[in-house]
Amino acid sequence: MDKLQITPIPAFTDNYFWLLERDGVAVVVDPGDAGPVERALADRGLRLAAILVTHHHLDHIGGLPVLTARHPVPVYGPAAEATQIPGLTRELREGDRVMLDALGIAFEVWEVPGHTLGHIAYVADGPSTGPGAGLVLCGDTLFAAGCGRLFEGTAAQLHRSLLRLAALPAQTRVYCTHEYTLANLAFAAAVEPQRAEVRQEIARVRGLRGRGEPSLPSTIGAELRINPFLRVADPALATAVRRHAGSALAGDLEVFTALRRWKDGFRAPPEPSSP
Repeated sequence: MDKLQITPIPAFTDNYFWLLERDGVAVVVDPGDAGPVERALADRGLRLAAILVTHHHLDHIGGLPVLTARHPVPVYGPAAEATQIPGLTRELREGDRVMLDALGIAFEVWEVPGHTLGHIAYVADGPSTGPGAGLVLCGDTLFAAGCGRLFEGTAAQLHRSLLRLAALPAQTRVYCTHEYTLANLAFAAAVEPQRAEVRQEIARVRGLRGRGEPSLPSTIGAELRINPFLRVADPALATAVRRHAGSALAGDLEVFTALRRWKDGFRAPPEPSSP
C-alpha cells in the first residue's frame, strides 16, 4: 500500500479543501466548491470515496450538491448541524469513529464547538497516518497562529475546544482550512513584539508564501510556541492582554475572551512587497 498523501486544494481567496489519497482513492474535506475538487480528482486520476465535513458554513459545504450528484459517496458531518448540510448521510457525534478502509485510516470524532455550535474535528493517531505522527482535521476551530471567530458559540466553548486540541501530542499535524497564517502571526507579534518564536515563524512562512507554497499543515508543538490563543496562561501574554484591555481580567477565560475581542478588531499591516 502506498503512503497516505494529504494535499491542499486551494479555493476562493484563502480556503484549502484537504485531499487525502492513497492507491488511487481519495477523500475530500470541507469542499466549499465542486470545481477545484473535480479538477484535482481528474488531474490525479482519483476515485472519490467519501467526503468529510467539519461544520456548516457555505465555504465548507457549497460543493456538496454537485459532488454528491456526480459521486454517490457517503458524506460525514456533525449531527448537530445536519439540517444545515445538504446531502449529509453519516451524522457524527462525540466519540464516533470514521473508518476509511480505502485509505487505511480511522478518525475519532471530537465535538469542538465555538466557531459554530456543532463544529467537529477528525483526529487520527500515528499508526494509521504514517510513522511517528497523528493528524487532526480541525476546520475553522484552530488555525496556524490563531483560532476561529465566535459566530455561534461562546468564548468558554472555544477556549475548551482549543485546550483539548492543544493536549494532543506535539508532533500531531494540524490541517486547518484557511491560509490565514501570516495575518495571524502579525497579530501574535502585536501582542508579544519581543517573542522570538513568532518572529522566526513570520520569516519562515514569508519564505513559503513567496514561493507559492502553503504554510500548512502546522503541528500542535508549533502552535504551543506561536499561537497566542493556546498560551493565555502564560504570564507575559496575559499581562499584554490585560494592558490592552485596561482590565484586571481574572483568570484564563477572561484573558482568552479579551484576546479574541482584540483579534476581532485587529487589522494586520500589509505584507512587504517583493523587491
